Amino acid sequence: MAFHQFDQIKYYTFELFAGTEITHGVFTRRGGVSPAPWDALNAGLTVGDAPDNVLENKLRSFKALGRDYASVFDSWLVHDTGVLFAEAPRPAEMQSPPQGDIILTDNPDVTLFMRFADCVPILLYDPARRVVGLAHAGWMGTVKQVGAAAVEAMVARYGSNPADIKAAIGPSISPEKYEVGAEVVAQVQAAFGADAATLLPRFNGSTHFDLWAANRLVLEQAGVEKIAVAGICTASNLDDWYSHRAEDGKTGRFGALIALT
Repeated sequence: MAFHQFDQIKYYTFELFAGTEITHGVFTRRGGVSPAPWDALNAGLTVGDAPDNVLENKLRSFKALGRDYASVFDSWLVHDTGVLFAEAPRPAEMQSPPQGDIILTDNPDVTLFMRFADCVPILLYDPARRVVGLAHAGWMGTVKQVGAAAVEAMVARYGSNPADIKAAIGPSISPEKYEVGAEVVAQVQAAFGADAATLLPRFNGSTHFDLWAANRLVLEQAGVEKIAVAGICTASNLDDWYSHRAEDGKTGRFGALIALT
């Protein structure tokens, strides 16, 4: 990933997407107007922050990447594998965004946007079919293999070849910081079979879940060959990132954006 700054906005991009016909960025928490505990660039409306603050933060984020906020298509995240096809921007009069943890588009007039705080952002780009996508993978989405569902939807809807797709796994909680209990362990074992052992490392006598390796494996098994992993832990870098786990739920949400140019 590469660091960038626009005014006070700090965001990261992936070298994997350099020189391509897309605009993308994963925003840190810096450069916004929200007070503590959401300081500062909170993009989440459901965490207690004032709506006017959230809107200003999103306007600043879009401006930083040269995108019109009127082009936004976002979603209400539900930790599942439902797919939204964004043929046009989300209507401004729509009170709440539609539900879905995967958004895809082939329309350059649409900017995809999602919010995160420990869960895994997955950014997708097919240069052959000119399609971009965003996916949200918490532990539930990971065991449900949301990354594979996104790839399958790109194939079915746009005729993508998985080998053409470039995928980037953004900042999220690291395996060292993500201790899990028996329920999660059982579901990881059921979902990944023989591979589960490598995805459930132990630290200091407790079991943890490696979301980075699991989502990379899901994408590889779906046929994706070009994958970048940021390797940045949200829970270990609170100056830059929101972390639901490290901040006991009293925090904001950072945004991720991708669009065709």
